[in-house]
Amino acid sequence: MAPDGSDVRLLLQASGGSLAQFRLAPGQASVAIHHRTVEEIWYITSGRGEMWRRSDEAESTVNLEHGICLDIPAGTHFQFRSTGDEPLIAIGVTMPPWPGEGEAVGSEGPWPPTVEPGPGLAPR
Repeated sequence: MAPDGSDVRLLLQASGGSLAQFRLAPGQASVAIHHRTVEEIWYITSGRGEMWRRSDEAESTVNLEHGICLDIPAGTHFQFRSTGDEPLIAIGVTMPPWPGEGEAVGSEGPWPPTVEPGPGLAPR
């Protein structure tokens, strides 16, 4: 389980980054978080949903479906939810590789989370 409460499966790790699959069941909303040092690139492989992101410069919500690709720069607050009838599944590249406990910090997002926080989530 990822710190944001989504199911995560590490696929590959190298010195410069790691690749993982993230999955959120239909109707579920993750815990809002931000990363201290890593940035991510996500590619949606199936399902439908939304991702909210907020940085010092901007705030937006993106509709998610197969083929959408987006970035999550370090320090960006984000939350995602699955709005379709099937799980929302994304492949994510983390750069540098995920450093471990305390990297993800709880945040205030637009939706009430429907999942419990995962291990390693640092308090706000």
